[in-house]
Amino acid sequence: MFVNLQKQHVFMKIFAIGRNYAEHIQELNNERPDEPIIFTKPDTAVLRNNAPFYYPSFSTDVHHEVELVLRICKEGKNIEEKFASKYYDAIGIGIDFTARDIQTKLKEKSLPWDIAKGFNGSAPISDKFIPVEQFADKNNINFKLEIDGQLKQQGNTNLLLFSFDYIISYLSKFFTLRTGDLIFTGTPKGVGPVTIGNKLTAYIEDEKLLEFEVK
Repeated sequence: MFVNLQKQHVFMKIFAIGRNYAEHIQELNNERPDEPIIFTKPDTAVLRNNAPFYYPSFSTDVHHEVELVLRICKEGKNIEEKFASKYYDAIGIGIDFTARDIQTKLKEKSLPWDIAKGFNGSAPISDKFIPVEQFADKNNINFKLEIDGQLKQQGNTNLLLFSFDYIISYLSKFFTLRTGDLIFTGTPKGVGPVTIGNKLTAYIEDEKLLEFEVK
């Protein structure tokens, strides 16, 4: 059984969590955070229906970052962590495309890097989301990304620095979460550049949920 994203309420907000896997932090030589690092993407970043990703003209170094995506099913704010599981009902998979060259320049100047993360088409998302109750253990979910049939990234939620429930609780301190909001939960190690002609395929466990081309 799956939840079809397109048949749900139109989502309002897209949140994303940075630096939530230790080995990814190490590969980019970043500092390990004490609290979740939050950024957002506009709805214009979303790609559905396995639509192709068109390589932007303003970057020469766009990186793939595969992530599990939570779907909010209930409005809430100031949610206690022990109740957080009631506020999301399905898990999908997506790619957080990052214009790494632009992000690096902006970070060096201590400037916000919204344009490096939120540009058009930077958030391909699976149309099918798996209901949470179908997972035996939310803290032991495998996911992976293949490019042109070769494994590039693989992760397991037991390696998350901040769990799903903690993320929900933390976000809700600052933002009212509403039905249809989406949360990218962080990427494991193995991020790297994509090129025109690549085919990206993303899986939760052994279920292929997302497949599209770079054009």
